[in-house]
Amino acid sequence: MNSLELSLLSLCLGLILGGGVALLIVVAYRTRDKHLQESSTELPDGLALVMEGMADAAAVIDTSNLILATSKAAGWLGFRTGTTLQDHELRALIKEARSSGVPETHSMRLRIGDVSTETRLVSARAISLGGRLTLLTVRDISEAERVERMRHDFVSNTSHELKTPVGAVTLLAEAIESAADDPDQVRHFATRIQAEALRLGNLTSRIMNLSRLQSTDNLAETRVVSIDEVVAVAMDMHVVAAEARGVEVIRGGDRELFVRGDVQVLSDAIGNLIANAIAYSPEGSRVGVGVKRMAEAVEISVADRGIGIEEFEQNRIFERFYRADQARSRRTGGTGLGLSIVKHAVQRHGGDVRLWSRPGRGSTFTVTLPLTTSPDAEERSSKRGTKHSKSKAAAGATPSQVAKKKSAAAKPADKNAPAPGAQEKKSPKKALAAAPQREVQE
Repeated sequence: MNSLELSLLSLCLGLILGGGVALLIVVAYRTRDKHLQESSTELPDGLALVMEGMADAAAVIDTSNLILATSKAAGWLGFRTGTTLQDHELRALIKEARSSGVPETHSMRLRIGDVSTETRLVSARAISLGGRLTLLTVRDISEAERVERMRHDFVSNTSHELKTPVGAVTLLAEAIESAADDPDQVRHFATRIQAEALRLGNLTSRIMNLSRLQSTDNLAETRVVSIDEVVAVAMDMHVVAAEARGVEVIRGGDRELFVRGDVQVLSDAIGNLIANAIAYSPEGSRVGVGVKRMAEAVEISVADRGIGIEEFEQNRIFERFYRADQARSRRTGGTGLGLSIVKHAVQRHGGDVRLWSRPGRGSTFTVTLPLTTSPDAEERSSKRGTKHSKSKAAAGATPSQVAKKKSAAAKPADKNAPAPGAQEKKSPKKALAAAPQREVQE
């Protein structure tokens, strides 16, 4: 082997050794970086900005369940930076996501905060960020669950409520057919059929009214409405029912207050409250309807001294088809939709309805609506604006324009117009006849 071959062989061996050393160095650096990444608790670039814009509760948690960062919406769960995650279900979810290496999602019930015993249904999702960090997001789905439950209850209750009068009408029709030879029985069953048909009509009408209120955010027809008119119409609708039960409905409070809205919708809403108060009041008692002016609102209260409502039922009293007293509601012909209609009607007018009740002491429903100015006040305001604009125009006129106007006013409009003293030659009868006309014009 000559010197050239030895040189080439040495060069190849050097290249191989150099490449091997370089490869070892690269592997060593990568191993070190991987180890640092796995042992690091620093947030990845941009994650903090992403969490600031998240609407859901979120937290970054390390392998020791220490919370390293949280989103603004995580406060209701009690997540605080530097504390340890306490919930065992969330810990298990994070452990599962780390083990599988893929995002894991579970639905569970979590307690709100550290002290409260209230729980919420949530959807929790854990995503491994590599190394020691895991991103945990929690979305509150309690409202979605409540809406779904209400939808299911509405469908089932509507089917049941419609089936009851329809079945009753069918049975009564069969009874009439069987008792065709007995006029008294036929009249009795016919009266029952009319009652069931009326109940069915009321139910379908209320369902349509409620659907109409829920289908749109805006009312079909709005104007300035007098609260006196609303209360008077609502009270007149239930005069017969109040007299039949021996209940006196009285009205008190402020007068001449106005809101903007639909007079029919508001009258029906207040009428529903009065009807409930009459139905649940003992014989010989009173139902009070009071109107009170607030700073920028008007309150309409309907109070009774009836059986009252238990505290645990007050949160559900405005739900569709919910009845605090099932037996009494059926005896009085209630559909369970009246208070739900009240709630949606008031909300469509930008107001609110609240309840105070104690068992054995009665209930008070208070409707709050935004106050508006009366039509007369608006008309006076517009007139003042017109007068103000005219005065400004007169103030801006030049002296020559004013002189021209005065000279034009001084000239007679017609050559045949009578002289100023001609009116004194009128007969007394004509003067007497003209005097009332002048008074009316003045």
